[in-house]
Amino acid sequence: MLLEIIAEAWNALKRNATRSLLTLLGIVWGISTVTLLVAYGASFREILVNGFDAFGKSVVICWPQQTSEQPGGQRAGRKVVFEQADLDLVKATAPLVKSACLETVHRPGISYGERLVGTAAIRGVCPEYGEMRNEVPGEGRWIDASDFVERRRVAFLGARVREQLFGGRPAVGETVLIGGVRFTAIGVMARKIQLSNYFSSDDDSVWIPYTAAGDLWNTRYAAVLVFEPVAPQFEKQAMAQVLAAIATRQQFSPTDTKAIQMFGRDEFRPIIDGLTIGLQVLLTFIGTLTLGIGGVGVMNIMLVSVEERIREIGLRRALGARKRHIWFQFLAETLLIMLLGGALGVLLSYGIAVAVGTLPLMGPLFEDTSGKADIHLQISAMTLVISTAVLLAVGVLSGLVPAFRAAKLDPVEALRYE
Repeated sequence: MLLEIIAEAWNALKRNATRSLLTLLGIVWGISTVTLLVAYGASFREILVNGFDAFGKSVVICWPQQTSEQPGGQRAGRKVVFEQADLDLVKATAPLVKSACLETVHRPGISYGERLVGTAAIRGVCPEYGEMRNEVPGEGRWIDASDFVERRRVAFLGARVREQLFGGRPAVGETVLIGGVRFTAIGVMARKIQLSNYFSSDDDSVWIPYTAAGDLWNTRYAAVLVFEPVAPQFEKQAMAQVLAAIATRQQFSPTDTKAIQMFGRDEFRPIIDGLTIGLQVLLTFIGTLTLGIGGVGVMNIMLVSVEERIREIGLRRALGARKRHIWFQFLAETLLIMLLGGALGVLLSYGIAVAVGTLPLMGPLFEDTSGKADIHLQISAMTLVISTAVLLAVGVLSGLVPAFRAAKLDPVEALRYE
């Protein structure tokens, strides 16, 4: 039965090949628009999410502030500081904290030969910091435990600092001067597409062991404390445990959230989702409207087809065809046009995606020529699923009006129609 309906629909379309082809072009254009816009939105979201993930997938930065409560007669307004004892207590009493690290920062200047970068942030950290903050070596390696314990004077360079000091020459193994003290470059970070940072962008930073930083400046008090919860969903609970641990040692209220300012993923994840998902929905909606215009064209053509075939409909009804048979016939013709146009539109969108390649987004902003920060129009399986769903929805809506009109015709009146 279904094959017969499809065969009849195909024959009906062939009777007016030119009209069917012109109608088909509107669907091809519409589905290509939907597919490419959905692909653009998916790539845009991926780049934006990766840009925020570059900061650290589940890292929290703690800034020491001042107390605002007065527990046990203690005065408010006392300055909070981060020391090694605070870090030790956090590690001992905060089970939801996976890793924690003190970080200190100064800008004493880094040089190689006659080249000097006086603005680079020199950041003293622990070995666990690299994994927490996604500091991935493009060359060499990150700071390890032996570097930290033995106070080795080694440095891990940000991508832009490396370019400013060495140009195109290899940097790993070379000796640089930080504040006049000799350090060996053990690694270089690949260019980082990063949409959030503190102190300085990672590309413009240099990392050394926290212990070695003590040879350059006073590191008794850290600038920030960095930690990672055991899982992202435990971020709030881990924050409370860190606050309670430091409050216990420094004798302020564990409910005094103003004493320590904490910045984690929960702070900006809703913003990322709102921006990216909202854009994806908007682009899909625009594409759907474009496809809807093609659907209106199909509806008009099918209404004309109903008018032209009234006697045929009356004859079929007189020979025993039910209303549902007529209804299915015209709906099948509409869906056949939509599906043929959809198949051609998807092929066209693949061709356009290959021809376009990449579209500039954040590459020029970060001086990145690798293309990883630019839009890639990749037609994924999910993109095809979304496009097909939109196509079928528009096709059914376009075919309902002509199908119902054809099915409601009176057989006697239809046979008399001239």
